[in-house]
Amino acid sequence: MRMVLFRRLLGDVLRGARMQRGMTLRELSAEARVSLGYISEIERGQKEASSELLASLCQAMDLPLSDVLRDVADAVALEEAAVLASTQITAVRRAGDVVASAA
Repeated sequence: MRMVLFRRLLGDVLRGARMQRGMTLRELSAEARVSLGYISEIERGQKEASSELLASLCQAMDLPLSDVLRDVADAVALEEAAVLASTQITAVRRAGDVVASAA
């Protein structure tokens, strides 16, 4: 079963917000006083963002933290629903295979 990764979805939301504002990684790095490489790793879902770092990034983008968390929560819910649907489809297929092999 595929696992939903919060850090990957958080990175997607942060990257989208940054790009929507027309900011480069370099500009965000300078404004938030966080290394460009670290922000890049967060956006790619490779590193976890501390609450302090997340607050700095949001402040630098003039973006409420609550908006980011809401968007991530919505993305998590969509992924969970997709995983659940995929799991249910797999279960139905397996049940069909069992019925077909018993016939």
